[in-house]
Amino acid sequence: MTDLLLRQVAESRPGCEEGSPDDYDVIGPGGLIIGRIFKAITSPPGTPWMWTLAYGQDEDRSTTHGYEATREAATQAFARSWQEKKEGPLA
Repeated sequence: MTDLLLRQVAESRPGCEEGSPDDYDVIGPGGLIIGRIFKAITSPPGTPWMWTLAYGQDEDRSTTHGYEATREAATQAFARSWQEKKEGPLA
């Protein structure tokens, strides 16, 4: 992900199994938390990783969240959504 970082969270949050190490904040420019990627408790079959943009970061985007088979795929989907706003919709 260009200019975006994943930071593992220290405490359990809603949507993840308690004590799960599979919960990450997505850090954007300026160190702001712009989203989250985590292994969801409930998800469509075969796609346990959820990605979502943080509230306030989702304006003017056609896709604000989704489910993927791997953390890497979720990271790529998040980056595509983030870039859509940053660079404008692809033609």
